[in-house]
Order: sequence, then structure tokens, then C-alpha cells
Amino acid sequence: MVRVVSESDARSLAEIYNYYVRKTVTTFETAPVTPDVMARRFADLSRAGYPAFVCERNGRVVGYAYATGWKERQAYAATVESSVYLIQDAIGHGHGKALYERLLEAVSARGAHAVLAGIALPNERSVGFHERMGFAHSGTLREVGWKLGRWVDVGYWEKIL
Repeated sequence: MVRVVSESDARSLAEIYNYYVRKTVTTFETAPVTPDVMARRFADLSRAGYPAFVCERNGRVVGYAYATGWKERQAYAATVESSVYLIQDAIGHGHGKALYERLLEAVSARGAHAVLAGIALPNERSVGFHERMGFAHSGTLREVGWKLGRWVDVGYWEKIL
């Protein structure tokens, strides 16, 4: 089941996200976040009019997806950046697809024209997922992040709605 994020999801969102903070280069954050921080972040997204959704399986939040603004300049107003995070045992079961379908529908309804996804590389699973969702590679920024003892490239994928 995919539904809109609620304040009561903050603990689950932090638990999911903190796996990626601690163990991967998927996010460039290096310190775990608290549920209070996650609640504030998602409240800020909601106030700004950006969509955020969770996916539940058997009553448990197994993933989430959201969109944010790309840049502050006015000409970027119709461009958003998307993100999706899943618990490890939910990967490959269609939850990411369900979340992204709902997210893309929501950003389109709010007037988005382009959706961007930044992917820390290498990440074949995320690249494949985004390409199956209709995103195309648009460029790579080399060695823009330092995490877990190495330089990390970030590739960008875009989808025109």
C-alpha cells in the first residue's frame, strides 16, 4: 500500500535512511538522523508543496519516496529531484516502482516538467530501476563526494514528463 507520509512515520523513515547513511554512499550524509530531524524535513517538504509517500507491507513501512525542488532560481520551478529508499528485504518486490509511479503522478499533477535523479556510482540496481521507470542518463559529476574512504561519482538521470 502506498500512502502519503505522515508525522507518525518519522521513526520508520529515519531507520530506513540511516542504513544508507551508515553503510552506503547512496546518500552523502555521514551522520545518522533522528526521527525529529526526519519529521521536520518531511514537514518542510509538505509546506513547500512537494509530495512524499511511504509504502507499507503488512502494516510496516518498507520504503519511501519524495520530490524536492531542484534549484532555487525561478526558471527551475518546473524541475524536481526525486529520491527513493527501501529496506533491504523490500528491494526487488515492486515497492520502489509503486512508490515512483505515485510520485511521478503527483509531481506531474503539481506542474513538474522534468524529474532528476542523482545516483551515487556505481549502483547498477538504482540505474536499472530508474531506466525501467523511463529516466535517461544525462551526465556524471566525477569525484564530487568523499565517503567511506573513497571519492564518489554522481550520475544524473532525467525524465521529461
